[in-house]
Amino acid sequence: MIALLKRGQDVRVKHSIQRQQLHSKMIELVEELSGQDIKNCYQCGKCSAGCPIAADMDMQPNQITRLCQLGLVDEALQSRTIWLCASCETCTTRCPREVDLAAVMDALRNLAIEHGIRSPERSVTFFNRTFLRIIRRYGRLFEMELIGRYNTGTLNFFKDITKAPKLLLRGRLGFLPNLTGRKTSKSVFEDVEKAKASRARKPDSTRK
Repeated sequence: MIALLKRGQDVRVKHSIQRQQLHSKMIELVEELSGQDIKNCYQCGKCSAGCPIAADMDMQPNQITRLCQLGLVDEALQSRTIWLCASCETCTTRCPREVDLAAVMDALRNLAIEHGIRSPERSVTFFNRTFLRIIRRYGRLFEMELIGRYNTGTLNFFKDITKAPKLLLRGRLGFLPNLTGRKTSKSVFEDVEKAKASRARKPDSTRK
């Protein structure tokens, strides 16, 4: 139990941790997916202090790390923070313990998807799915299709439409996709599917 003590007042409970919430295998699973030793984090807070979007998060980056260390699976996976993380790696660069927190966030997003936990940031997950589908189809990003599908899917039909002429004139947007990377991307996605199938055959260690 975590308690908050104020001068002249009784001890008040800030947050309580129930035994059934703890999952002893969470650290191992997150570390396996991210390739990081999150136990190295000693909560200095430099990741949160340097995060450019920390003000929009419901939990600070170092708090997400702490939840993983404690094995509090549901709290970490249901947070808005893991979806708002832009993977800019500012936290990774600032970490004195060399913990790649951006990789940890990515691992948590993958776990949330695998466990069917609905993201509170629908536009973020929609963008990610659309981005990957286009890469899988063409082998490279086709910006025109990405913009069209994203704006349509989020009902922001005319978002950034005034920027299109300048991007077209500068050659940043094309009317046809580039297919030169299809062979490479196909093998990458096949490897990802094999890895997912392999993990699916393993017992669910986050619920023990």
